[in-house]
This record gives sequence, structure tokens and C-alpha cells, in this order.
Amino acid sequence: MDFILTIFINAVAVWLGARILSGVEVTDFLRAVIVGLVVALLNATLGSLLDWISTPMRWITLGLFSFVVDAIVLMVADYLLKGLKIKNFWYALALAVIIAVCNSFFHWILH
Repeated sequence: MDFILTIFINAVAVWLGARILSGVEVTDFLRAVIVGLVVALLNATLGSLLDWISTPMRWITLGLFSFVVDAIVLMVADYLLKGLKIKNFWYALALAVIIAVCNSFFHWILH
């Protein structure tokens, strides 16, 4: 159940990020749900590997490098999916921050 909640929160965050950021485009909310699913799966696989590899950088930056890892995961999702368009790395980084804030807010509210 927690995985489905994470997918939905990611979908809402991607949809909100697409509305806020001019360099991020999502065709519709159903596509945002698919993006949420793909991002959750990529975070569970590729994101975990990148987190493990980048552990020294995360220690040096006090955890802020995690946003870079999340932006890389979003760029991979952009490459894999039609209906999601992220203009460049900086928009992916901004979207990663929006997703993190939304995840923190909704998990704080729901738990």
C-alpha cells in the first residue's frame, strides 16, 4: 500500500512541477501517474545503486547530492517515457526538489 501511495504522491508532484516549471512538460495526469510509477521503480533500482556509489559525495555535501541523483533518475525517466519532457539538467534538479518537498509534506500529513 505504501508503494501505491508513493506512486500517487510522485504523480501529483510531477504534475505540480510541470505546472510550475516552464522546462518540464507532462501531457496529462495519467502520464504523470505512469511517470510516478517509473520514477518509483527507477529509484528502487538505479537510484539505490547511484546512492551507494555517491555516498562519499553525499557525506561531503551533507545530503544535498541526493538531489543530483534524483535529477539523474528523472533524466533517465525522461529518456524512457513519451509524454514527459524535461528541457535540461537544471529543470530536472528543480523538479527533484519539488518532488522531495511534496513527498515530505504528504508523508508528514499522512503518517
